[in-house]
Amino acid sequence: MGGVDKMAELLLGRSLLQWSVEQMAAAQSVARVIVVARADRVAQLAALPWLAGSTVLVGGERRSDSVRAGVEAATGDVVLVHDGARPLASPALADAVAAAAAQHGAAVPVLPVVDSLKRNKGATLGQSVERDGLVRAQTPQGARRQLLLDAMAAAKGEAFSDEAGLLESRGIAIATVPGEPQNIKVTLPDDLEMVRALARGGAATRVGLGQDSHGFGPDMGLWLGGIQIEDAPRLYGHSDGDVVLHAIATAILSATGNGDLGRLFPASDKQTTGIASTDLLREAVATANNSGWAVESVQVSLVGARPRLGGQRLDAMAQNVAELLAVSAESVAINASTGNLSGDEGAGRVITATALVSLYRR
Repeated sequence: MGGVDKMAELLLGRSLLQWSVEQMAAAQSVARVIVVARADRVAQLAALPWLAGSTVLVGGERRSDSVRAGVEAATGDVVLVHDGARPLASPALADAVAAAAAQHGAAVPVLPVVDSLKRNKGATLGQSVERDGLVRAQTPQGARRQLLLDAMAAAKGEAFSDEAGLLESRGIAIATVPGEPQNIKVTLPDDLEMVRALARGGAATRVGLGQDSHGFGPDMGLWLGGIQIEDAPRLYGHSDGDVVLHAIATAILSATGNGDLGRLFPASDKQTTGIASTDLLREAVATANNSGWAVESVQVSLVGARPRLGGQRLDAMAQNVAELLAVSAESVAINASTGNLSGDEGAGRVITATALVSLYRR
C-alpha cells in the first residue's frame, strides 16, 4: 500500500476496519466481534465508539499468532476468522459460513477461477496450469472453536496462510460455500479504488452546489477554509465571513433538502453574530447526517485578486476541511484564481467561493 495504513483508509466516510467490523457484527450468527491488532493500536481502537461492545486484543508477529489470540479469547462453539481488509463481505456470507462450519466442522467461502492460469518465467510465459478444480478462498473462514484450538496445538507454532491450510494439515475436511465477487481483499492501492467504486455503486448519492461571496471589511485577520491569514483584511459578514466553509455548508444543506445556510443561521439572529464558520459547517454536517446523508468528497473554487494564497495555504485549507468533514485529505480539492481583473473579484473587492459536494446515503 506504499506505506498507507489501509485499515484507516476511508470508504464512504468510514474506515475499512469499521466497514469490516460492522458487516460481521450485523450477521445473525455473530454474538461478539474480536479485533486483533498491534500492541500500539489497542488502546486507540478500544476507544472508538463503533467498537463499543467489541473486544480488542494484542496480536502477534505472524497472522497465525494473531488468529490464535482471537480464537483463544472467543467463547462461541463456532468461530469465524475474517480479514479486516475485506470490507464488503456481507452479513449473509458470514451466516452461511457459520452454518456450514457448525454442520461440517469447518467451512470456507470460495469462488471459481475463471482466468487462464500461466506460470511466469521472467519476461515470458511458461507452462499453462489446468484451472479445473481450482477455487479462490475468501474470508470469513469458520470452524468449530475446539477443532481450531486442537489444530493450532498440533501445529506447534508452524505458520499457515489461512485457517483452511491449518485444518488441511491435520487431515480435516473443509466444506465450501459460494463466495462473493465483491468480497475483495485490499492489498494494493488499486484494490482500494475498486472497493470504493463498488461501495459507491451500491449507495444512493447526491451532488450539492453552493456559492458564497463577501466583500472585505475594516477588520484584519482573513478566515478562509478554517485557517486565518492575519495580515489580510477580514471579509465582512454576519459570521467571520469564511466564504469557503459557507459555500460547502450551503452545498451540503441544499443537496440534502435542508435549505441553505441563511435559513439555518439567519442574519437577523443577534446571538450568532460573529460565529465561527467552523461551527456553521459542523451544524450543516450534523443536519445532513440526521437526514441520513454523509459527505464523500468536496471541490472548491476560489476567485479573488487578493490575497495571494499559494499552494501551502490551499493545502492547509484542504486538510482542515477534510478534518471538519471527517473525510480523507484526498477527498478535498481547493483551487484559486485571481479573477483576471474581471468584476469585483478581479478588482480585489470581494472573494467568491463555489463548492461542489458529493454525498452518499448513510
